[in-house]
Amino acid sequence: MIQTRSLFELRLTVPQIDDLGPTPNGHRKIATVTGGQFQGERLHGTVSASPGGDWLLLRPDGVLVLDVRLTLKTHDGALIYMTYRGLRHGPAEVMQRLNAGEPVDPALYYFRMTPIFETSDERYAWLNRLVSVATGRREATGPIYQVFEVL
Repeated sequence: MIQTRSLFELRLTVPQIDDLGPTPNGHRKIATVTGGQFQGERLHGTVSASPGGDWLLLRPDGVLVLDVRLTLKTHDGALIYMTYRGLRHGPAEVMQRLNAGEPVDPALYYFRMTPIFETSDERYAWLNRLVSVATGRREATGPIYQVFEVL
């Protein structure tokens, strides 16, 4: 059985999504992340406004693939590079409501990620050596994630 421990809650601000349309790999969109915050027992701080984003790909089977890159800045000045891949999918009517910005119960759709961290700051070097998983929900202003360390 997998055991986890909470790392933090991550809230991202995503005011703009550029729609590139159908490509050979699927329907491509690029979301600009302009900031956010993360809060946990062992680390907390803000998300840098730039560069940061999500290179989204809607596959023909209806699964949205996330490819996200962010810089986290801790309350004490450390910089942490966070990347994650993830999947979001669900019944068509639920996804339509979600994409329209309506509030949707996260239990009605699948939204999971696998974050990886990279930092040179010795205070947070432990992040370089762990595997993490996350669950997400989408709100009108952007996604909210619960990020967990896999023990």
